[in-house]
Amino acid sequence: MPFPSRCTLLKPLILVAFSVLLAGCTIAKPRTDDPWERWNRKAYSFNEAADRAVIRPVAVGYRKVTTPNMRRVLSNFFSNLRLPITMVNNLLQGRPKDFTRSTGRLLVNTTLGLVGFFDPASQMGLKLQEQDFGTTLAKWGVPDGPYLVLPLLGSTTARDVFRFPVDRFFDPLAWYAGDRDLKYKAQYMPTWLFLVTLRSRGIDAESLLEGVYDPYVFYRDAYRQQRVYQIYDGNPPVEVIEQLQGVGDDFDPDELLREQQQYEKDKGGGKGAQTTP
Repeated sequence: MPFPSRCTLLKPLILVAFSVLLAGCTIAKPRTDDPWERWNRKAYSFNEAADRAVIRPVAVGYRKVTTPNMRRVLSNFFSNLRLPITMVNNLLQGRPKDFTRSTGRLLVNTTLGLVGFFDPASQMGLKLQEQDFGTTLAKWGVPDGPYLVLPLLGSTTARDVFRFPVDRFFDPLAWYAGDRDLKYKAQYMPTWLFLVTLRSRGIDAESLLEGVYDPYVFYRDAYRQQRVYQIYDGNPPVEVIEQLQGVGDDFDPDELLREQQQYEKDKGGGKGAQTTP
């Protein structure tokens, strides 16, 4: 599949040069504050409403008309199709061994795995280890910046938000949509199907939210932890984990308890206000 005309070789070279300028930096410690919380909670509420109204019902319908095996092979296909994003970011991070492994995984699954529907590469030791431009910036020392929730796109940070436009240059789904202008915007159907497969995976994990006193905080902390593990290739330093968990000299359990009690009070007050005629 050819690159779109706008994705010339110049753009990857510019990104490489940018990464080289950042060479010598170390991974910055993650932030645990939330200075944009007021905006984030509004965006989170919007996303939750959109999910309940449209996105989740579509994902539930998808699960009803497919079997677990069908969903698995489709997930394999999209993971394989989007491997160029990981391959390019392996190069930007200066990791030729990881680039070779991800390239080998693409070749094996595209051939022996029947264009990616099956995953023989994992059985051969070529495990999937996804990378994006956000992890590339992190590994060159760019701080994550404040936590950020975007409408429809969900959780990100001031640093990770750049992965959306940059990784699009290397995404075959974007290449396909950019090269076509079909009736009813049908060129975006593969992208929509990919997003539906992602949302359908989350349905099995919804039980984790039962009993969570503040789902917004749960999603925020889960995103931060997931990104830290991805940036450190699954082995973050102990001090980084402790910082995310609030363990340290500045940890105040009484303050945490007060925040939870205040949230439950406000939540209960909100319900009472709704029942008042």
